[in-house]
Amino acid sequence: MDNQGQNMDALVIGAGPAGLMAAEALADAGQAVTVAEAKPSVARKLLMAGKSGLNVTKDEPAQTFATRFDADWLAPILSSFGPDQVRAFCEGLGQPVFTGSSGRVFPVAMKGSPLLRAWLARLAAKGVEVKTRWRWTGFEGAALTFETPEGAQVLRPHVTVLALGGASWPRLGSDAAWVPWLRAKGVLVTDFAPANMGFRMDWSVHMARHFGQPVKGACLIAGTRRERGEFVISERGLEGGGIYAISRDLRLGAPLALDLFPDLSLADLQARLGRSRPGETAANRLRKLGLAPAAVALVMEVALPLPADLAPLLKHLPIQHAGPRPLAEAISSAGGIARDSLTDDLELRALPGIFVAGEMLDWEAPTGGYLLTASWATGLHAGRAAARHLQSARIQN
Repeated sequence: MDNQGQNMDALVIGAGPAGLMAAEALADAGQAVTVAEAKPSVARKLLMAGKSGLNVTKDEPAQTFATRFDADWLAPILSSFGPDQVRAFCEGLGQPVFTGSSGRVFPVAMKGSPLLRAWLARLAAKGVEVKTRWRWTGFEGAALTFETPEGAQVLRPHVTVLALGGASWPRLGSDAAWVPWLRAKGVLVTDFAPANMGFRMDWSVHMARHFGQPVKGACLIAGTRRERGEFVISERGLEGGGIYAISRDLRLGAPLALDLFPDLSLADLQARLGRSRPGETAANRLRKLGLAPAAVALVMEVALPLPADLAPLLKHLPIQHAGPRPLAEAISSAGGIARDSLTDDLELRALPGIFVAGEMLDWEAPTGGYLLTASWATGLHAGRAAARHLQSARIQN
């Protein structure tokens, strides 16, 4: 291969949801597209997420949906590909969807593999070529270098879409190895931090029998924010949807507390406690209030010695955690390529002709279908913009 590298029309690096969506957008615009994926198979994080049911989006109005993200600039991108478009996309692949009681939307098949198989078949029919075990290793001048089964490759595509993911679940491919290469080219990348993660607890031995047990019906309090949700007591700490919903606030330093009786006023709870028999143990009093054994154990773990008046404690139980679980365990990551380094088309200002999509970008959202929808939406946006860039360059030449 010559030193100038192999020319090609459009290259997408990363075959997750964002990358595959970008590839389809480019193919639909009539471009020849190559997708380079470092792993032996594609969309590993999508398939892993689908093991417990693939939550593709959230059934709520578009304006409400956009407020779930910490990045206002995503709103116009999500308006073009939001919950309604996600449902249509899945159904177009022969995967009907349904909305659960929480508003979360799932394929009827639940798993991610039927949707992915249908999507890959459609991409192949459109001429998209997927190369697995092609690992991007950085830049050689303006060209892109790869380690492949055929040896080192140097590519010089006319347009490139980067969709390499953030920094969570690195074993599935999102290892953030690209950060120093882009920073060296003048791209501002905010340091990654865990998002939608659990929090460590230094449990006593008495908590072991409650590992894996949920605490239901509580309101989680993070500073001034209150969220109803379920969470799980695990060997590693506190995990689950309720914790994930406030994980950003906790990561940024908000204190954690629980209202174990959110449907009762302080006075009503005090009245119930007042009906306890004299001399009754605190544990029995808590159980008779209807708290599950795991919740009783949590109160005894974090609040001994208990006060005589239990009601204020049960309405605001302080939880001293030991910080977030590691980034590698997080469902998603905060941080990434800063908005100031991007045009409205998600093109890198420092590297014209290179576009970015998915969790490489600096945005954060809770679980519940938001992460996947935004990955698809930014992939579509970047892919369409890359196609326009390529068409404009051809006209000028």
